[in-house]
Amino acid sequence: MDEVRMVRDSYPEPAPPSAEEIAQVKAMLNAPPRRSLPRLRWGLGGGLVAVGAAATVAITLTGGNGPSRVPLPGQIDLDARGAVLAAAQKAEQQPTGKYWSVDTVAGQSYVIRAKTGTYAITGAADETFSWHGAKVGMGEAYYGRDLPAHPLTREDVALWRKAGSPSTFRVPGDGRTNTYTTRVAKWRSSGPEVGANPRGGGDFLGKSAEELQNLPTDPAKLAELFLNQNEMSKATGLSAKRALAKDVQASAKLFRISGLLRTPLPPKVRAGLMRALAAQPGIHAIGRATDPLGRTGVALASGERVVTVTGEFGTPKIEQGTYRSREVIIFDERTGALLSRQDTLTKPGGRYAEMKPGFVIEYQANRSAGWTDTKPKPPTELPFGRILGPGW
Repeated sequence: MDEVRMVRDSYPEPAPPSAEEIAQVKAMLNAPPRRSLPRLRWGLGGGLVAVGAAATVAITLTGGNGPSRVPLPGQIDLDARGAVLAAAQKAEQQPTGKYWSVDTVAGQSYVIRAKTGTYAITGAADETFSWHGAKVGMGEAYYGRDLPAHPLTREDVALWRKAGSPSTFRVPGDGRTNTYTTRVAKWRSSGPEVGANPRGGGDFLGKSAEELQNLPTDPAKLAELFLNQNEMSKATGLSAKRALAKDVQASAKLFRISGLLRTPLPPKVRAGLMRALAAQPGIHAIGRATDPLGRTGVALASGERVVTVTGEFGTPKIEQGTYRSREVIIFDERTGALLSRQDTLTKPGGRYAEMKPGFVIEYQANRSAGWTDTKPKPPTELPFGRILGPGW
């Protein structure tokens, strides 16, 4: 096997891409386009999932691009896009091991309008951890835990403390009030360990690690395989025609690739998917961005979309209105690792009128993902310390 290791915190990291590497990948942008290839089909992971209470309110999506938030049509930021392609080169160089594991943190942001000052929290947050042996009989296990609601940034921590450090947050939803607390939950586990099930391990979404090796590495072939009309329909839950509509297709493709990159794909396949995504219409290179766990990487983004929240399902008036946001995917430029996929505010309004551009509305972040030679264990510490400081 030749899969990628992406556990940043446990292994030394290669150096950032050199000027020569960035120059090489810039040259790729000028290569002649590849001919269309026959469509292949295989539904591998990465579905689009509605997250948190915000997913249940009535919204209207329409297309739209901000004049300063993404490159104008026909313009390419070679440095930003070249950095993403250089990160893809790094992904090709990652080693393998005996056990694949992935640790994903997800959360939804809410605005708390306290008398002492408005601040944001992450609620509806959870963490999932799983590992699989590379071969049948090596075992597999699954873990999950609810994460405590917490202030989103250090600035929000200060305002939360000014408000008396409340341990319970009541936030408006679709005709009801949702309550989140700062209580820390324990890991829940399921799934056979080594010896408990001789058939455990060696299977990844219905495909063996050996079968994953047979996937194409060419970006055009991968786009035909994973970003076609049927696959986009499955990923979004929309009709095939609607899934490829201009106002949703870029976001859907970004969702799709982020899901695939959480699976143990061979390094060259992983790199090919990154290149395929960077080449898609409506996907823009935006330079560096920071994820909700405080890590900085190079990013791609969809165009802006307009979101209008109505009172159709009883949503409070203060939560109604229109804002703009875009989907962003962030990669570690030193390893090519997927750091996060996040919905990011670009133009405040409605429920986010008091927030600033760059505010993370909802996210899924890979705390770690990759191969090790020893059986992985879920972390004991919470994932927020890097961005919120000691005590988190």
